[in-house]
Amino acid sequence: MRHDALRIEDIEGHPSFVRLDAIAGIVFDLRSAGSNNFDGRVLYRGIDCAWLRVEAAEGLAQAAAWLARHHPGHRLLVLDALRPQRVQEAIWADVAGTPSARYFADPVRGSIHSFGMAVDVTLLDARGREFDMGSGFDEMNVKSHPALEAEQLAAGAITHAHVAAREMLRGAMAAGGFAGIPTEWWHFNHGDPERIRREFPRVD
Repeated sequence: MRHDALRIEDIEGHPSFVRLDAIAGIVFDLRSAGSNNFDGRVLYRGIDCAWLRVEAAEGLAQAAAWLARHHPGHRLLVLDALRPQRVQEAIWADVAGTPSARYFADPVRGSIHSFGMAVDVTLLDARGREFDMGSGFDEMNVKSHPALEAEQLAAGAITHAHVAAREMLRGAMAAGGFAGIPTEWWHFNHGDPERIRREFPRVD
């Protein structure tokens, strides 16, 4: 049974949530806390969204540890984590009825980000530079689709190096219990989305 929703303002000190800066081996730069995002505006104004549920935070630490073991010097860079329902609704108001809508969960159904159980992430090399993944974070076109990598590779839209970097990222995240989605190389859910929607409290 779903519990009542929580307010983002009440997350600090909540036993089910962990702040990103307490997770070993990662770096974070929440793009929605600034204007360097698909919308070109600050979406997290006045709210602290640098949080994940304990389950996802533990998985992310495991993913970072796997990356450090298998690719020394590389780190995970978190680009988005907990996204309150109020922000999801604001985004949906902007994208509903446009081609970009396919990249966002209808807030009626709920984004897994709003439960603190999804993360958007990329890789940093040993010098702290972001890997070239063949498309940018939040670049909403077929170059970003993991499901279409073979097709995009054959067309010359992405390269073998791009695919290798994405596979490294997927390997690390899988080691932490995360699963990707077909349309965004950067997005990973921790656990079954339907169970999360059914059983976990949403953050508003």
